[in-house]
Amino acid sequence: MLWNMIGSFLYAFASMLLTIAVVSIAGEDAGGVFTFAFTTFGQHMFMVAYFGIRPFQITDTAGKYSFGDYFGLRLMTCAFAVAFGAVYILLHDYSKEKAAVIFFMVLYKVIDALADTYEAEFQRGGRLYLTGKSNAFRTILSVAVFLTVLSGTGGRLVTAGAAAVSAQAAGFFLFDVLVLRALPDVERSSKKGRKWMLFKDNTLLFFSVILDFYIFSASKYAIEGCMADRDMAVYGAIFMPTSVINLVAGFVIRPYLTKLSFVWEMGKPERFTRLILRLAAVIGALTVLAVGGAWFLGIPVLGLLYSNLRYALHSCRVALTLIIAGGAFNALMNLFYYSLIIMKKQRLVFAGYGLVGILAVLISGPFVQAWGILGGALAYGILMAALAAVFGLAVFFFIAEKRRYPDGLANEQRREIVS
Repeated sequence: MLWNMIGSFLYAFASMLLTIAVVSIAGEDAGGVFTFAFTTFGQHMFMVAYFGIRPFQITDTAGKYSFGDYFGLRLMTCAFAVAFGAVYILLHDYSKEKAAVIFFMVLYKVIDALADTYEAEFQRGGRLYLTGKSNAFRTILSVAVFLTVLSGTGGRLVTAGAAAVSAQAAGFFLFDVLVLRALPDVERSSKKGRKWMLFKDNTLLFFSVILDFYIFSASKYAIEGCMADRDMAVYGAIFMPTSVINLVAGFVIRPYLTKLSFVWEMGKPERFTRLILRLAAVIGALTVLAVGGAWFLGIPVLGLLYSNLRYALHSCRVALTLIIAGGAFNALMNLFYYSLIIMKKQRLVFAGYGLVGILAVLISGPFVQAWGILGGALAYGILMAALAAVFGLAVFFFIAEKRRYPDGLANEQRREIVS
């Protein structure tokens, strides 16, 4: 658990460190390009390559699918992510340098997704510490190489991006491929038709993950499409604290997931409700602290971290507070999301993402066009609140249903309720 926490922390910290470094060394325009390439589009392509399959793999302790099945499918999703990324870049009127940076970050994130297959296999085999070590060492290696080359070349982002991809590939080979070869009883073969079955088993979860990240990043896409690169750098700076909120929320929520699953399966909705409310109260308390800290200290602290952007950050106090509040709603949404997964309501999760995804398309661009960075922050806050409300209402509806029908509903009763 300790190694896993270290790896997760370094992975989250890396994006903050890199964006700060790029703005400081290469300038605010380059910082905006990198923010979009690394934390937005590159991460979205990671989600495409990831395919939402890790939770399925780590819980497949019975060995329904082999490592060869998982790795074979992941190779295909990674190839699709690279191809989609290339087409996306070609369809946009980017400069050669910006296009190259975005493509290198897509490759960087796709290698990350490929490594995730190995790390999930480590965890499935009861070696969670290897997962944490791989995440930690790969992150340290690639970040160190990126920063060294960026500093040594006077801020040449394309060169640093190429070096980071090379370091990421080397780290994947050293800390994943070689390590898995040393482990016994790993089935690397894949029988005919198994990857297709695995694909079908995870399709709904995949689209849910893609929609989730689009909703999370819709305001960033709108900023990138409607404003200048330096505005993207500013928005990335005030968006940075959400990474910390998500990390802390993960540490709060994830230890309770097994307990929540057990309580639900045992048919104890009252105790399940108490656990949900307790975790929601913790998130609420952290939100009060985070919003208060953002209002009084957020801009001065960010001004110290992003000295090049200090002049632009002075007018972003309200936007920062809205984003912090949105990050808290996102943490609450994750609590309800995991609850619905425990309840086996994946179809409803997908429907909720689809509904709020439509809202994201409708409001993100117009809000940014009307109010700039403040509009992006407002859109983000509204979308996160909408997701939390949709999933929260669903969770408490099914809890009430469980209380009313502790042994489940007959098909006739269920059809009557639906109609």
